[in-house]
Amino acid sequence: MPNHWLFKSEPGAYSWDDLVRDRVAEWDGVRNFTARNLLRDEIKTGDLVLFYHSNAKPPAVVAIAEVVRDGYPDHTAWDPASDHPDPKSTPAKPRWYMVDIVPREKLAREVSLDEVKTVPELSDMVLLRQGRLSVQPVRPAEFETIVRMAGTPR
Repeated sequence: MPNHWLFKSEPGAYSWDDLVRDRVAEWDGVRNFTARNLLRDEIKTGDLVLFYHSNAKPPAVVAIAEVVRDGYPDHTAWDPASDHPDPKSTPAKPRWYMVDIVPREKLAREVSLDEVKTVPELSDMVLLRQGRLSVQPVRPAEFETIVRMAGTPR
């Protein structure tokens, strides 16, 4: 059984439409140790991802993606020209990790953060407790509740 996650992205930096266009994306640039540990150790091929547009009006879950490659070193940390280099990370001693994802389906309608806050079954979501975490676990029941709220048939 796949695990479930929520990945945040600012639509101006990388949107759901960008993922659909690209067909596969390296989920790179994560520079938080908690999120890095999830990418490196927990997130696996076949896991499902709620794709969340942060810093949007309104911030919302917009779609479902799937992980197609387990965690591997984030090479963008070694590139001084990248948007998120880290000189402490090297190919011999990688500090940051990423996974690859593909689009699965756009939700029938977006589920906003304000809506999530009103649903008692979602009150313990990491999204509401550690809002700044860009990669976070989602319980299966939380995943299904959000998909149901969106009106997306399963």
